[in-house]
Amino acid sequence: MGTMIELKAPDGHTLAAYRAEPAGKPRGGLVVIQEIFGVNSHIRAIADGYAADGYLAIAPALFDRVKRGVELGYTQPDIKAGMDIRGQVPLEGALKDVEAAIAAAANAGKVGIVGYCWGGFISWTAAARVAGLTCAVPYYGGGTTTDESIARQPRCPVMLHYGERDDHIPVSGVQKLAAAHPKQAVHIYAAGHGFNCDQRGSYDAASAKLARSRTVEFLRQHLG
Repeated sequence: MGTMIELKAPDGHTLAAYRAEPAGKPRGGLVVIQEIFGVNSHIRAIADGYAADGYLAIAPALFDRVKRGVELGYTQPDIKAGMDIRGQVPLEGALKDVEAAIAAAANAGKVGIVGYCWGGFISWTAAARVAGLTCAVPYYGGGTTTDESIARQPRCPVMLHYGERDDHIPVSGVQKLAAAHPKQAVHIYAAGHGFNCDQRGSYDAASAKLARSRTVEFLRQHLG
C-alpha cells in the first residue's frame, strides 16, 4: 500500500499524488498517469504493481487543478463527470504537474512514464515536451492519433498499446502514427478501449497480461 503525498508544480500549483515504494532499492522511478477517473483504486493498484516490480511509482492527481480528490468509477455518470473535468484541465498545467512527478520519482534514478486513456495522451505529449524522461508507455491514449499529436517528436523511446476494437481510436489512426514513428514500438491487441482495467466491461485479461509483460520488459531495458 502506498501513501498520498503533496507535490509542487513549477508554476506553484500544489497537487496530491499517490506514492508507492518498492520493497528494496528502486530500479528507477515511474510516473503513472490517470485516466479521466482520477487517481482511483485502479490507478493506485497499477502504481502498487509497478512498485512490486521494483519501481518508485508516483501517480499525480492531474484533476487537482480543477477539482481536488476526484475518484470516480466506470458508470456512465462517472464517465460524463470525468470528461467534464478533463475538458477543464489545461494541457500546459497537466504537463507542469507531470514535471513535478518526474522530479519526485527522480530520487529513484532514471524516470519513465506510463499513462492510460487520457493519461496515454498526456504520456505521449510529455515524451515530446517534458524533460527528464528516459522512456514512455502510453496505453490507448485518446488524441494521440490526430495529425497534431502524430507530428510530435518524442525525446525518448516510447512503447504504445492500442486495442483494435477501440471505438474511440480507429486502427487507421494507430497505423498512421506507427508509420510516422517507425523507431517506436506500437502494439495492437484484439481488444477494445480500456482493456487493461479490470474494473471495466472492456477488460481483456489476455491482452492486459501481454501488454504489461511487454511494458515491464521495456522498463527493464531503459530504467533498470
